[in-house]
Amino acid sequence: MRILVLGGDGYLGWPTAMHFSQRGDEVCIVDNFAKRQWEMEEGIEPLWSVSTLHRRVKTWENVSGKKIEVKIGDLCNHRFVYAVFEAFKPDAIVHYGEQPSAPYSMQSREAAVYTQHNNVVGNLNVMFAMQKFVPNAHLIKLGTMGEYGTPNIDIEEGWLEIEHKGRKDRVLYPKKPGSYYHLSKVHDSANLEFACRIWGMKATDLNQGVVYGVDTDQTVLHDDLRTSFHYDDIFGTVLNRFLSQAAVGRNLTVYGNGTQTRGFLNIKDTIACVALAADNSPEQGEFRIFNQFTEQFSVLDLATKVQASALRAGLDCKVDYLANPRVEQENHYYNAVHTGLVELGLQPTLLTDDVVDAMLANVCAQKDAVDTDVFIPRVKWKQS
Repeated sequence: MRILVLGGDGYLGWPTAMHFSQRGDEVCIVDNFAKRQWEMEEGIEPLWSVSTLHRRVKTWENVSGKKIEVKIGDLCNHRFVYAVFEAFKPDAIVHYGEQPSAPYSMQSREAAVYTQHNNVVGNLNVMFAMQKFVPNAHLIKLGTMGEYGTPNIDIEEGWLEIEHKGRKDRVLYPKKPGSYYHLSKVHDSANLEFACRIWGMKATDLNQGVVYGVDTDQTVLHDDLRTSFHYDDIFGTVLNRFLSQAAVGRNLTVYGNGTQTRGFLNIKDTIACVALAADNSPEQGEFRIFNQFTEQFSVLDLATKVQASALRAGLDCKVDYLANPRVEQENHYYNAVHTGLVELGLQPTLLTDDVVDAMLANVCAQKDAVDTDVFIPRVKWKQS
């Protein structure tokens, strides 16, 4: 297939591009390096340096003998997007090219507006480019489990069968997002459902949980092929933060009481899910939704796992409970259906002790590079 990876310089985009290239697909990456700019603006950087995209592509060709095409530009520029689609004519589009951080989106009016404009308009431009140049192509769009929030009922896979006043219908599952970032993804989902229903477009919306891990079959082949590891308060994830704190002898910072529960998956499973979606296209006019995660953990569950791993490594760390900077339910019901991808053949990579130990060893090897100033949250959901 001809695979267009939007946001192909990113944490998920780069390993995904290599995966499709390795298996023989023609791959083109689109990126505008905005994430690298945001990192500089926020004064943060990944735990280890990430090579430039051009160096990565060159190294990949040297290692694998396979070429990846690169197009540099902004998805919010519809002329650029149209030119890429007209020239490459993809069979499938993997769309990671959005601002991915809830804290980033909540830090100011400017950041909230930028996030919504960047994400929603960029996605609309992709949709219109598909309609114009490749109407039979398949859009695989990265959504988020955060669109649902924490409802007091089971979370279905995107759709809900309802009965109201004696009549029945199938509707998009009600959304209760927790940030302007998550809300932008809700807008994306609504726009995609509309395009499938009105234009006959076909799209898969992957409502992804929190991703952990950095090693894939391709990233381990050369240092230039590694993907990023963020542990900071803007782009970092809670497991990465805990691992980094344990490595440098700091206590683990839990927001609130730590009972917040979410879905998680290994980066290897992210790539496997995207590949399964690409290889099993929906019908024309179908808006297909998968809840993309493999396990559910609370924040305290993860803290306990990291504490145990640290103990096995001869390290000691305790838990510090911080006032929660977010406005979110801490004690809540959480049970999300996630069967669609398993039915397509996903074989989950679980968060075992061995996986946590390997991640901690990776971080410990780079512990001198850890910036402890970015552990404490700077962004509050309610501005004082």
